[in-house]
Amino acid sequence: MKKNTTKKFVYTGAAMAGSLLLLTAYKKNQAKKVWVYEDNDMRNSVTVDREESVNADMDEAEIGLTQLDSAYRSEWQANGFPQTHKAMKELESK
Repeated sequence: MKKNTTKKFVYTGAAMAGSLLLLTAYKKNQAKKVWVYEDNDMRNSVTVDREESVNADMDEAEIGLTQLDSAYRSEWQANGFPQTHKAMKELESK
């Protein structure tokens, strides 16, 4: 009877150690994944590309732009990207 109990104890210990290793590997793998809302990015949203810019009332240049276009315009201005074809030609001629 003592051998049978010892075997069960050893097998249970081995099973617990294996499951602990598997659980640790699983948690480590899950930590690498970044979960985000699928539609959290403006470029994936159809409604953002259809709704009028929220700054259209305050800024004449934003009249007729969508919220997505407004975001791109703000990024271009921050990076110094030319806004018109005329400005682009002036930069090319320099």
